[in-house]
Amino acid sequence: MKAESPRDLIDKAHAEEIEFLDVRFTDMLGQMQHFTMPMHSMEEEMFTFGIGFDGSSIRGWKTINESDMLARLDHTSAYVDPFFQHKTLAIIADIYEPKTLEPYNRDPRYILKKAIQYVKDSGIADTAYFGPEAEFFLFNDVRFNQDMNQGFYFIDSDEAEWNMGREEGPNLGYKVRRKGGYFPLPPNDQYQDVRSEMLHLLEKMGIKTEKQHHEVATAGQAEINLVVDEALRMADKMQLYKYVVKNVAKEAGLTATFMPKPLIGDNGTGMHVHQSLWKDGQNLFAGNQYAGLSDLAMNYIGGILSNGPGLLAFTNPTTNSFKRLVPGFEAPVNLVYSARNRSASIRVPIAVSSSPKAKRIEFRTPDASANIYLALAAMLMAGLDGVKNKTNPGEPADYNLYEAPEEIKKNVPRVPANLTKVLDALESNHKWLTAGNVFDEDFLEAYISYKREEIEQIVNKRPHPYEFVLYYDC
Repeated sequence: MKAESPRDLIDKAHAEEIEFLDVRFTDMLGQMQHFTMPMHSMEEEMFTFGIGFDGSSIRGWKTINESDMLARLDHTSAYVDPFFQHKTLAIIADIYEPKTLEPYNRDPRYILKKAIQYVKDSGIADTAYFGPEAEFFLFNDVRFNQDMNQGFYFIDSDEAEWNMGREEGPNLGYKVRRKGGYFPLPPNDQYQDVRSEMLHLLEKMGIKTEKQHHEVATAGQAEINLVVDEALRMADKMQLYKYVVKNVAKEAGLTATFMPKPLIGDNGTGMHVHQSLWKDGQNLFAGNQYAGLSDLAMNYIGGILSNGPGLLAFTNPTTNSFKRLVPGFEAPVNLVYSARNRSASIRVPIAVSSSPKAKRIEFRTPDASANIYLALAAMLMAGLDGVKNKTNPGEPADYNLYEAPEEIKKNVPRVPANLTKVLDALESNHKWLTAGNVFDEDFLEAYISYKREEIEQIVNKRPHPYEFVLYYDC
């Protein structure tokens, strides 16, 4: 719902007989949180001072003895929720400290705002554009549990190859073979209408889209592309995108997940991120260097690659992320760049348009388990670090990295093998993030501590089902 001011938004909400106000914000790990109020309680003060709430139960935030926080509404972010039974206006909030009335340093949206301001203050650019391509899986059934005496997961999909021989009364075939999902027509593709409904709702809510399609893997892997936008608006849109995908899937009797690697032996889901810097309406990435890029763009690539090991703490922040980042499944595991080559971490798209406005880079390593606000902020800071230091990205890798001779492969820089190594890299080198106090030490310490505890629970404390296959009869 577009509005010129908080007062304008309140008046429009009453005119459209909105019943409820839903306040939404994002926690440290990227999960949206919310609370709901009757519409008659909505006041302009909520946009200037905020609404009090208890922050002690939000992951990675406040302790019980300092739990009070303020949610300050952003009138430019409002939209009517398409899923609630009662007509509800949803508004994204920024989080503030009630004592000082300063922005909360662990609010991911605030961190992205600081990164954007840092770019502007540098004088290098005034706008950063992003276009994430977040893939996801649609399953018909999912069950998982971890207890003292058991640990398992089970997922199923009506279109998956493993159900070729299932009794379906009758089974009509038309399953999607392993790595065969890109992209046959129905009846093999069983979720065309579901994806179109997602796209339809996004457009209805003012989010411009480019296309939707099945992705490579069996079992309902999918992608919907959004039109590129300025960093903060795109981050807000991506949160809404994930919300729409999950709820449309649920209404269709399906479950959607952005987990990077839910299936063994098939492609995982990534979030390729297109990006460029602009100033005074001009694309700073357009030039006469490699693949039509500018010197600035080449240095930006250098910043992404050189800071890549620590950067992945925000773009690939789960232990599961690194089960996707293995050779053989179209995963960009090599920290190199290339035009057209999809086996490189950074691709320079050249087939889309010859227009200077279309010049951009595509960072292919990230996945959608990331907190989108933190991921975009970290990519901006890494790229800008390269620009400021005129980092040379090296020679392009214009060859098939999977089939290259071993003497070449061994010299190609790779992404770290797991989340532990990524966090180690972040701890040892994060000055590029703390420049301008965009990511402060308090936030980084809290984030790293939380992630190390995840690793401890998964790697060191809990038996894995496959350990029984390997070791039960030892």
